[in-house]
Amino acid sequence: MTKKQTINIVQLFPDQMNIYGDDGNAQILRRRGSLYGYETNVLAYNSMDDQAVLQSADILVGGGGQDSGQRAILSELARARDDIMALAHDKVPMLMICGLYQLFGHYFATKDGDHLAGIGLFDMTTTASDKRLIGNIRINSDQFGELIGYENHSGLTNLTDNQPALGKVISGYGNDDQSGREGAIRYAAVGTYLHGPVLSKNPVLADWLLLRAVQRKYGTTKLTAFNPDNAKTLVIIDRQIELARQSASRRPQ
Repeated sequence: MTKKQTINIVQLFPDQMNIYGDDGNAQILRRRGSLYGYETNVLAYNSMDDQAVLQSADILVGGGGQDSGQRAILSELARARDDIMALAHDKVPMLMICGLYQLFGHYFATKDGDHLAGIGLFDMTTTASDKRLIGNIRINSDQFGELIGYENHSGLTNLTDNQPALGKVISGYGNDDQSGREGAIRYAAVGTYLHGPVLSKNPVLADWLLLRAVQRKYGTTKLTAFNPDNAKTLVIIDRQIELARQSASRRPQ
């Protein structure tokens, strides 16, 4: 019997950076990956003691956290910077949400006047504000079409002219409630304020991450259900997701 091909999904700091259930993104990737016939492992990275885990990542995911959570991981994130940047340059797909999205930029300036240094993967900065940007959000992405989620942040993120956004805001606030842009994308790394978890309503993004992972690792060019039963399951799941997307699109901000 042929051994299944594996996908290692590595979560960054899942204890501190999971304030809105963003670890659901890893679970969705594991489920969809298994339906496509891959052995999917969800692994945690918490410190440089887990360096081998980080370096084994086929997909890297991270979530949101309060300012205290961001401060708690800051030194370990700095220590992991070189490994994360090497993975990014090697086109490892990544999905960073909210707090870790901010720390994948150059810095996050808190309301207390502290500058929490990021790793600079995204060419952007974030500054805390007194206004909370919260509610349902829809964006239009050139690469992924319409993406739907829920934002809840007070940080205002400013992309440089050289940093492409993930998409343009249809309804909601986005990075800063001014530019009409949301998220960032560089190499195969996606950063966004969309919670939900975001992959629960956006299978096109989930499958893009999976496909990029198996293209890089195995040369695979298409995701195909492992067997007819899995194909039926995927159809049912995607129909349910479409109904959820339609419902979310009708909600007020």
